[in-house]
Amino acid sequence: MKTTRYFEEQVLRKRPYIQREWCEMALSNPIHREVQSDDRIRHWVFINEFLRVVTLEDGETVLNAFPDRDFKEVEK
Repeated sequence: MKTTRYFEEQVLRKRPYIQREWCEMALSNPIHREVQSDDRIRHWVFINEFLRVVTLEDGETVLNAFPDRDFKEVEK
């Protein structure tokens, strides 16, 4: 899994409970996926609660990850 320096140095330090495997799951099999206005991509996965993983424009490089308690699953 590719990550940014910010993810490695800030996100994992502030949120040590986040596991890399969860981010990989969000990228490979998201419940929902959405492109932001800055072309970064949000990916959601459910692991005890919804986890939002944000990637750069390439859809592979993880920038951020955090619990998203406000996410409401979108019906397909």
